[in-house]
Amino acid sequence: MMTLLILVGILLAIVFGVRRYVASLDSQQKTAIKDGINEVFVRAEREGRFPRHPAFETDYLRDYPGLQKIEENYSVIREECEALMQRRENLVPMASLGGGYTAGDTHSAQWTTLMFKSGQFIEENCELAPRTAAVLRGVPRVYTAFFSVLEPNQHIQPHYGYYKGFIRYHMGVMVPRNNADECCWIRVNADPDDNAADDKGLIDRGERYFWHDGEGVMLDDTFMHEAANDSDEVRVILFLDVARRMPWYLDLFNRLVLFVIHREASVRRIREAARIKL
Repeated sequence: MMTLLILVGILLAIVFGVRRYVASLDSQQKTAIKDGINEVFVRAEREGRFPRHPAFETDYLRDYPGLQKIEENYSVIREECEALMQRRENLVPMASLGGGYTAGDTHSAQWTTLMFKSGQFIEENCELAPRTAAVLRGVPRVYTAFFSVLEPNQHIQPHYGYYKGFIRYHMGVMVPRNNADECCWIRVNADPDDNAADDKGLIDRGERYFWHDGEGVMLDDTFMHEAANDSDEVRVILFLDVARRMPWYLDLFNRLVLFVIHREASVRRIREAARIKL
């Protein structure tokens, strides 16, 4: 027992030491560290320590069973979302949340959010959709959660996500006409060579997925991807970043990294900017 307590104490000391070190770095240095951590996961994936994700995965409940709770509560989530859409002018533009990794053309889209969680729950926002927030509190491994609101006739340009330790989950909440005309879609190019080329023109080689109400899909957002709402109505999905399933030693490393990241000043600023003031 004493040995275990000593080990825990050493681990906590290391984590808090790393946290203080990261806080002292400038943005370029932090980006370099993030890229190095991503390379650890990329190499592990290449070595087969965990499977490479396809463009889209719909058979995910064995690895992420908690997501079933979200889909079982779709009607509740939809009801609260519809009420919010009556005053969606109060939602926060994605461009204001400091997402430099998708800056520029990506954030030129009319794309807004109600963010429930970014490392920690944003309580003021949760009060605007309390039953949805209650469902999310019961789902393990979720670090980011929000309603992603894309206005009619909008296109989110090809881009790459920022962290390999996540798997992205989408559930259609308000999909115009339940996508009978396939106007609302996301496209992912999961080809390793195309992604290594870093040529966004290669997105046309990717695979498209068409959202439907109450249905979920998972994807690796570090692969090149784009999205569009080509309809004449607003489109809303529930958007989650979930800690990726990995062997225990990589999972522990990932959890420690996420512990530090979500207590870093830039993420605290995102939480503050995401607060909706009615």
